[in-house]
Parts: sequence; structure tokens; C-alpha cells
Amino acid sequence: MLLSARRERPNRVLATLVEVLAEELGVDLESLGSVTLKRPDLLKGFEPDSCFYIQHVAAVMGKDEIDLETDPPPDLVIEVDVTSISLPKLPIFAAVGIPEVWRYKDGRVTVRSLEGGRYAKATRSVAFPVITGERLTQFLTESQQVRSTEWLKRVRAWIRDNRPAR
Repeated sequence: MLLSARRERPNRVLATLVEVLAEELGVDLESLGSVTLKRPDLLKGFEPDSCFYIQHVAAVMGKDEIDLETDPPPDLVIEVDVTSISLPKLPIFAAVGIPEVWRYKDGRVTVRSLEGGRYAKATRSVAFPVITGERLTQFLTESQQVRSTEWLKRVRAWIRDNRPAR
């Protein structure tokens, strides 16, 4: 697959959002990017655009190799649809048990959560309940309109203003 700015820009912005959300909310995170993950017992493998361990970060922290036969799957996957469609990947993600997928297509981000072996559109993120697909889309749009440092300040301020009370 050829990587283009049209595809990588939203991928990197969404991945940055995950990292900033985790930092601002005090959540540990392991980012593995587009690592190749395989489940030989299911004869399935995949390379997400970006993936993260959040709830299961302790299980994979510091590991050089992830073995989905013994290690948990990533908690969150980002898929960016520009030239090819990620929908055929969803059954593979479901088979290995990835709880959440953020999908970018046509300028919009949708959040999907695994329910009963299939993905359903969700109003909010499972990993970060403070965020919605609509808000992710707004952040993505804003990232193209202002300098990156200003955008990051806005994102951080929004998270601080909207984080749940402790």
C-alpha cells in the first residue's frame, strides 16, 4: 500500500489525539502504530493504521513481539479509509477481540465498539468516554485550520474542561 499525506495526516492527527487524551486523563498507553499482528490459530492477521493498548497496557509494556495467541489484542484501532475501505478488516478485528475502532472516512470519524462479535456505531469512545466521533471529527477539521501548537493547546483545554470529575 502506498502511503499518502491524504491518508497519513488524519491517521497521525487521530493518533496524537489518543496520546493527548491519555496524557490529560492520566491513562497509561502503549502505542504500537501499524504493527503487524497475527492469530495463526484463526488464520488471521492484520496491520491497523494505528493501534493502542490502554486497558491492557501492563500485559504488553516493553514487549518486542506481540503474540495474539497469548497476549490480548489492542484496545483501540484507528483505520483511515481514503483509497481502500477498511470494512473488510472489521470481521478480523472482531475475531481477535479488539474492543474499539475509530474509522475515518470522507472527513468524518465514527467510533465503533465490539458488541456480540460485531461492531456497532457508538456515541462515545469506550477507552475515552469523554470523546465522541463528532468531537474527533471537529478536532480533525480544526487541525487543518490552525498551527499545530495552537491546535494542541485547544485540544488540551477542551479535555481539561470536559474530563469527568474525580
